[in-house]
Amino acid sequence: MTPPPGSLLTAQELRKAYGPTVALDGAEFSIHPGEVVAVMGPSGSGKSTLLHCLAGIVPPDSGSITYNGHELATMSDAQRSALRRSEFGFLFQFGQLVPELTCVENVALPLRLNGTSRKEAERAALTWMERLEVDDLRKKRPGEVSGGQGQRVAVARALVTDPR
Repeated sequence: MTPPPGSLLTAQELRKAYGPTVALDGAEFSIHPGEVVAVMGPSGSGKSTLLHCLAGIVPPDSGSITYNGHELATMSDAQRSALRRSEFGFLFQFGQLVPELTCVENVALPLRLNGTSRKEAERAALTWMERLEVDDLRKKRPGEVSGGQGQRVAVARALVTDPR
């Protein structure tokens, strides 16, 4: 099935099960550039599974996912990883900050993985940290900040690459 014209991200007939537990059963939708979408539902309803499938972290058992005209299933792991780093901004439920890195290093990490120089990556990281009022945490490690501060650091990391 062809994605609708103008769609940026399309999911068609997604199915994912973990053993006997079905997490997704026929999920289908399209997101167009500029749209803001919220995924809501009760605990255990498949929200995280859906997001992991859409990002190419977990493959669906069946169905298809197309991003900007490219089928995720045809991409290599490295291509999907590069896509996540350059096009998506992730904010995980528990932040997923790297405990060994400082907050500014955590925010700069996606840029560094994309080949940006340390100086430029940290400059961009500090810009986002200032916007979110956590620039005073730049030298602290995640274990030294509050949960709310850590979430704002994670938001800065999700936005530092200027995702679509």
